[in-house]
Amino acid sequence: MPKGRRISRGARAALIAAALIGIAGALYGRYWSQAGNAALAAKPAARVGVPVTVAVAARREVPIYMSGLGTVQAFFTVGIHSQVDGKLQEVLFTEGQQVKKGDVLAKIDPRLFQAALDQAKAKKAQDEALLTAAEKDLARFKGLASKFIETQQNVDRQQGTVDQLKAAIIADEAMIETAQTNLDYTNITAPSDGRMGVRLVDPGNIVHASDAGSLATLVLTRPSAVMFTLPARSLDDVRSAMARGPVEVIAFDQDNRRALSTGQLLLVDNIIDQTTATIRLKAIFPNEDDALWPGEFVNARILIETRSSALVIPPTAVQRGPQGLFTWVISENDTAEPRPIEVGPATKDVVVVTAGLKDGERVVTDGQYKLKRGVPVTISAPPTAGSGRNS
Repeated sequence: MPKGRRISRGARAALIAAALIGIAGALYGRYWSQAGNAALAAKPAARVGVPVTVAVAARREVPIYMSGLGTVQAFFTVGIHSQVDGKLQEVLFTEGQQVKKGDVLAKIDPRLFQAALDQAKAKKAQDEALLTAAEKDLARFKGLASKFIETQQNVDRQQGTVDQLKAAIIADEAMIETAQTNLDYTNITAPSDGRMGVRLVDPGNIVHASDAGSLATLVLTRPSAVMFTLPARSLDDVRSAMARGPVEVIAFDQDNRRALSTGQLLLVDNIIDQTTATIRLKAIFPNEDDALWPGEFVNARILIETRSSALVIPPTAVQRGPQGLFTWVISENDTAEPRPIEVGPATKDVVVVTAGLKDGERVVTDGQYKLKRGVPVTISAPPTAGSGRNS
């Protein structure tokens, strides 16, 4: 304002009114700002869903297996022994060689046995000559006796001589057979097909039929057997499977990862081992590729049955609580509810559900430890192999 000019009374009133209006507007804005903040603070916070991984209960064909630890056995295991005493002249097999039944494996010095055979044959020829002469004498005695020139006593005595010589010839034939058998035993042959083991006696040694040790061991690995055990409570299931037809058995390695061979169940032992409450079973495998080796430990997996249209879920979805088994089910509005279930046989990948679930329902497979009844969930994709971060 220029100096010395006075403000009129009307202008002064207008300025005071404008100031009052500004103050009132400021107070009004502040009031509604505080009211809005209070309303936001009073509004309940939105509930955050628990992240979980789910799977869908589905129906599928499920093979039911039982597994037991077992050992591979050769179909035949034969210790090769000499059946006669003598000097081991030759060993004709190679260690680890596959041989056929009847192959000559070793030879014993045959000279003494050949001489015994020749002696037995000569004795028979001698007795046959004596028998011929005795039969001729008997014929003459009978002719003379008919003319009353020879006595009946001499005829009977000559008949006894003939009978003795006939018996001697039969004994000679037995001696020849014995000598021939001993001579044949000087060639030690394979009693069956199979693979030879380590040679335990070298040529030049004297061997005896009574020796406890063998020259080598022959094993027949084609086919091979696996002897394994199962819990005694599975006996009825195994017998029911055998009643339906041939039962398949798969032999896996010790790590239970790689299948070695497939065969069939041969028999169930006739007694239960009460000390371990187990039953022994034996399966036969063709083993054409020699994947099974005698003495090897394997896991035998036996196919008990194949269930068609069985409702299954992953094993990680099954939880155990105070009231028994249950699983977390995701409802249509994405909230979790615990559901008691009954389960049947289980495999490495799935569990058969016999009651408590329906086809198509979603079950939680990961994240259960954060769940409560009615809690909303956020479904996340299942982790994939190798998806972890590198530290």
